[in-house]
Amino acid sequence: MPGPSPGLRRALLGLWVALGLGILRLSAVAQEPFWADLQPRVALVERGGSLWLNCSTNCPRPERGGLETSLRRNGTQRGLRWLARQLVDIREPETQPVCFFRCARRTLQARGLIRTFQRPDRVELVPLPPWQPVGENFTLSCRVPGAGPRGSLTLTLLRGAQELIRRSFAGEPARARGAVLTATVLARREDHGANFSCRAELDLRPQGLALFENSSAPRQLRTYTLPLDSPRLLAPRVLEVDSQSLVSCTLDGLFPASEAGVHLALGDKRLNPEVTLEGDAVVATATATAEEEGIKQLVCAVTLGGERREGRENVTVYSFPAPLLTLSEPSAPEGKLVTVTCTAGARALVTLEGVPAAAPGQPAQLQFNATESDDGRNFFCDATLELDGETLSKNGSAELRVLYAPRLDDAGCPRSWTWPEGPEQTLRCEARGNPAPAVHCARSDGGAVLALGLLGPVTRALAGTYRCTAANVQGEAVKDVTLTVEYAPALDSVGCPERVTWLEGTEASLSCVAHGVPPPSVSCVRSGQADVIEGLLLVAREHAGTYRCEAINARGSAAKNVAVTVEYGPSFAERSCPSNWTWVEGSEQLFSCEVEGKPQPSVQCVGSEGASEGLLLPLAPLNPSASVPSVPRDLAPGIYVCNATNPHGSAVKTVVVSAESPPQMDDSTCPSDQTWLEGAEAAALACAARGRPSPRVRCSREGAPRPERPRVSREDAGTYLCVATNAHGSDSRTVTVGVEYRPVVAELAASPAGGVRPGGNFTLTCRAEAWPPAQISWRAPPGAPNIGLSSNNSTLSVAGAMGSHGGEYECEATNAHGRHARRITVRVAGPWLWIAVGGAVGGAVLLAAGAGLAFYVQSTACKKGEYNVQEAESSGEAVCLNGAGGGAGSGAEGGPEAEDSAESPAGGEVFAIQLTSA
Repeated sequence: MPGPSPGLRRALLGLWVALGLGILRLSAVAQEPFWADLQPRVALVERGGSLWLNCSTNCPRPERGGLETSLRRNGTQRGLRWLARQLVDIREPETQPVCFFRCARRTLQARGLIRTFQRPDRVELVPLPPWQPVGENFTLSCRVPGAGPRGSLTLTLLRGAQELIRRSFAGEPARARGAVLTATVLARREDHGANFSCRAELDLRPQGLALFENSSAPRQLRTYTLPLDSPRLLAPRVLEVDSQSLVSCTLDGLFPASEAGVHLALGDKRLNPEVTLEGDAVVATATATAEEEGIKQLVCAVTLGGERREGRENVTVYSFPAPLLTLSEPSAPEGKLVTVTCTAGARALVTLEGVPAAAPGQPAQLQFNATESDDGRNFFCDATLELDGETLSKNGSAELRVLYAPRLDDAGCPRSWTWPEGPEQTLRCEARGNPAPAVHCARSDGGAVLALGLLGPVTRALAGTYRCTAANVQGEAVKDVTLTVEYAPALDSVGCPERVTWLEGTEASLSCVAHGVPPPSVSCVRSGQADVIEGLLLVAREHAGTYRCEAINARGSAAKNVAVTVEYGPSFAERSCPSNWTWVEGSEQLFSCEVEGKPQPSVQCVGSEGASEGLLLPLAPLNPSASVPSVPRDLAPGIYVCNATNPHGSAVKTVVVSAESPPQMDDSTCPSDQTWLEGAEAAALACAARGRPSPRVRCSREGAPRPERPRVSREDAGTYLCVATNAHGSDSRTVTVGVEYRPVVAELAASPAGGVRPGGNFTLTCRAEAWPPAQISWRAPPGAPNIGLSSNNSTLSVAGAMGSHGGEYECEATNAHGRHARRITVRVAGPWLWIAVGGAVGGAVLLAAGAGLAFYVQSTACKKGEYNVQEAESSGEAVCLNGAGGGAGSGAEGGPEAEDSAESPAGGEVFAIQLTSA
């Protein structure tokens, strides 16, 4: 049976392939996964906050969907494959909302997790005890209610800024909220007044939120130390009724002592103590008093931190009145009988004037006749009482007045009074008597009256004799007294003038009269010396100076400086006014002529003969601040007579004046530019100077010194410094020396040195040494065309060399001191015979033409020293520039050089230039 045709087989194969692909596509659609998604999947929200949840699916057409949660909802938004819902007032610590969709008979679900957090808004530190004993433990407790999650909380207990304990609650369940931290702390003395607090930290930074911190209000701790000892009491054992006594209470070892309270009481009466602090001790002091007799208890209580320490002492309160002392007559006339009686209480023993009574409770008596010595006498009575083993005593006193007539004795009213002048004094003349007598003092002649008992100034007018009278009801007394007023010395201008003038050679004495009481003694000494000036002196100049005169008495001293001036006539001294004086021309110096004499003499110097006759010689002023007279430019030397005068005479002196001047150089005596010729005999620089005395001139080369040589060399050129000096100064001048020399052609060379084809180029270079610079001139072979020269004629150049360029060339250098020439030979030859033959024929023709041309050039341009370079380059004439003409012949480099002549050398240097074919 024949098989299917190839076309059918291809169709069936295509059908199977299409069916396979369709089946694969259907299975892929049936197995595609659908899901539900909830965003955000995990959320952390502050308690009470809100959150949007987005529930979505990739199911193309979900049947239904929703969001299951127990939280409150506020709004919902929907789409075909999504659902968004806002949850509000989220308070649960942890919830798990569920997102679901129904798709293709399947339920798609996605679960989320929402947790809440609460900031540590409330941080509470449990109140501390009001007072905490030092050395005992107390509890610190910190509560943070509601804050969480607890696993993110850290609590720290602090003393001030110091951390006491820090605890992290990491690892606690996620739903746990709030935390408590408790610590036991030992109370220290330095903790008193310290602030304790608690700090809470909720760290949500790992969840992408912030770190939330809060601290509790600080609580202050008060610590204290109260010793177990009782306070120490210091108080009297006995206390008199209505009397006062100090009591004190002390307790050591308190802290803080300033917080302690002190209570002091005597019996049922509370005292008002004054409390002072001495370190850790409290001292309370109070004044205790009692109004009733008996035994009272003194109580001192110290409280601190709610505790109390107490001390007690017994005090006996008693009554003991003072003794009673009586006089039979408190004021008794002189000679009257007086009785003194002393009595006291029933249990007291009295003693009068050291004599005790017969028994306790009995009086003591004393009788005597009153005398003047008893006036103002005090009588004393002592009473003693024995109480609780202590002896108490009291005393009483009474004064007796005795009446008697006045008495003026030297103790109260001296016969002679001496007072210093000036200070205020109370003038007293006191009389004894009872009643007190009145005293009156007046001059015997009925003049001035002394104001007794009053404070007043003492003057010299009060001096004199006074009669003093004292009187009272018992009689009167009279006495004469003398008052002397003393005062310090005084030196006035009348008795002791400030300035004294003596004349040399006369007799004089220095005396000063001083005023004072008692009469002062006066002595005068020269300043810086100890000897006292006494008697007459023969006055000499050395007596001039300052003397110190001093007056001394019992009331003081006075001193005065006396200036003694000794005057004398004029006199000349060689040192201060020389007989010979030299005036230096151009200076501001003046003749100084100081003359001794007092008063200062006036001096005048007048020319006496010659050119100075009748002329005044200007003198230097003695006072530097005085105006200086002008100095004439040309002071006339000669003989001057100086005359000095003052009120005591005159003096004459002859002075010889001479004139000199300092060195001076200028271009006329020392030219600044000088020229030497090389080879001339060596000589010194032409430099001289003007001045008196004649200056000495020395010249030296700057830099390297000039070596000694008989002839002038070029090396002698340079800068020289010439210095002229004499006794009045110096002058200098800089001289520039130039050395000139004859020219020398130092170099004559050809370039290139060899080998050039016809039409090639060559150059001749001529270098000359000369000063002043030489002028260069050339002499070329006759008929040599196309010759070019440089601007300074130092280079001769040929472009396109020809046979006519061969021959001798001469370079000549010329200046004012001579000339010098050198020659060089250039040969030009070709390789072919016709060139040689043609060259020989042409050379003969050219030789004739060249001879005529050379003669023409020498006789015209060279003789005139002129040449037109452009014409020479465009013609075949010989070249001669800046030359003076020349003779025939040729020279060679390296042979004898032509100097001031044109002689040919014996031999020459030949430069052969070979012409070759191309």
